[in-house]
Amino acid sequence: MRSSLLQSSLTRGCKVTSALRVGHTSRGSFLGAEQEPPAAAAESSDSERSLCRSAVPAAPDGKAPGMGHSLRAAALLAFVVLSVLVSLLITSLKQFGSGSTRFFNATNPEELRRGLDDQLRERRKEILPLLLPLADGDEKNGVLGEAQHSSDSALDLSLWNEVTLGTGKAHRDQMGCESLVDVRAVEVLGSGYTKLVVKANVAGGQAVALKMVNEQGVDMRKCLKEFKDAQGCRELVSYKLRKEMLLLQRLRHPNVIKVKNKKVFGATDQDINGLKRRVAVILEQGAPLQMIQLLQTPWEDRFRVCLDLVRLLHFLSRSPLGSVGLLDFQPRQFVTVSGQLKLTDLDDVSAGELACRTHADCTLKFPHRNFTVLCSTRGVCDGLNEKRNIYNAYRFFFTYLLPHQAPPGLTHLVDHIMNTTGELKADINQTLQAFEHILLLYKSGLHLDNLHPSALRDMSTSGNGEYRCWPSYSQQGCVLSVHSAREAAHICNSHSQCSSFTLTGQKTWTGAASASWCPTPPRRST
Repeated sequence: MRSSLLQSSLTRGCKVTSALRVGHTSRGSFLGAEQEPPAAAAESSDSERSLCRSAVPAAPDGKAPGMGHSLRAAALLAFVVLSVLVSLLITSLKQFGSGSTRFFNATNPEELRRGLDDQLRERRKEILPLLLPLADGDEKNGVLGEAQHSSDSALDLSLWNEVTLGTGKAHRDQMGCESLVDVRAVEVLGSGYTKLVVKANVAGGQAVALKMVNEQGVDMRKCLKEFKDAQGCRELVSYKLRKEMLLLQRLRHPNVIKVKNKKVFGATDQDINGLKRRVAVILEQGAPLQMIQLLQTPWEDRFRVCLDLVRLLHFLSRSPLGSVGLLDFQPRQFVTVSGQLKLTDLDDVSAGELACRTHADCTLKFPHRNFTVLCSTRGVCDGLNEKRNIYNAYRFFFTYLLPHQAPPGLTHLVDHIMNTTGELKADINQTLQAFEHILLLYKSGLHLDNLHPSALRDMSTSGNGEYRCWPSYSQQGCVLSVHSAREAAHICNSHSQCSSFTLTGQKTWTGAASASWCPTPPRRST
């Protein structure tokens, strides 16, 4: 009986040990990825299971084990328990010494405040390079100055005050603070770990996008759980938005979303729909880039999106901050404003080239391809940001938008762009030149030189009926852009159902005219 009880207790002990091992997890660090369970804990599980299996040896004669076996089993059990305790102690020490989690279990307010201050200092270090006035040589070489070696007197404090305090006069195309008095939120456009974007109407009924800290976001909740300081956490989490506001100020370009106003709602400000002590930025409102819808538009509009993107990447390759790489290169980072593509989310940008020691440090890794650039004598990967941007533009935009239904006279030029960007054989200057050349040919109509001159024969330029085609500028009929009546007749000639067309007089973004096509009347049965 005693032997069976001992065996049962040992077995239960092994199960508890296993449960403790599986149930133990590491807490995620604030604003970081969740930590994986320690490798030592995972590696020790097999040895512990083998110890548990040998903890109760079976008697060779089938009888209950003797006292010697019981003592040996108890010793082995004690060894297992001791191993578990040591492993847990080591794991706890690792957690205590790791980054931002070292203050998680602290209860002393001063200790918590020190931890929060450390986080705020880290965020400030990220901000400082954006406030440094760059010399001409720095801009040309694409090298940011070292923030830690600069004094506060060298910083652009006026720009920092604009972002921190909402001071400064509004630019000609920006709104003054008085326009914020009657802000009315309409709908939530999007939310993430840190930020909340709301569609709002300001004085005069103008629709804008209001971007602010997401009080219910993951980053805010983690900070409150760790530091238990609502105001301090709001300040900490707002640094990501402040950084984006600085980037928007430094990276002004037609294809970057325009800032309408930047403001800090303070205790002395008028309560704007309950928004107090919040950093907020008002941006021009754009339509989210929907690739599925974009694929259904005429080639001319799809080409415009790609052209705008290349113009943006050309600017980023030699921006005031140096070479800028877009680390999160997805269509969701862009919007269209009156048909023009604009970068709206600058969360994940890399200003300045990556530091390196060898060429192997300068490898671009993609799901199906890898590319390597050279490590320069200055110790940076020259052209890495530019090449990353070009290849991402190829795989996320050009592949889907450029080749399909390109005008026959431009197909060979489109194919050339696809080949050079897909293999990274052209830099951003050459890529932009190729796009601008296509635009010139398209706007001038030179790509239509091979059209047959008799295309207008037996064609009518008026009609009462309409029929649908795809893609089309109108869902109610077949409306396409043409350079001339000659091109319209050529298109109508290639469709058996088309009997006539009408030039509407409306113009597209390239200056091309729009034409409406009319169907062949159905034959009457006799």
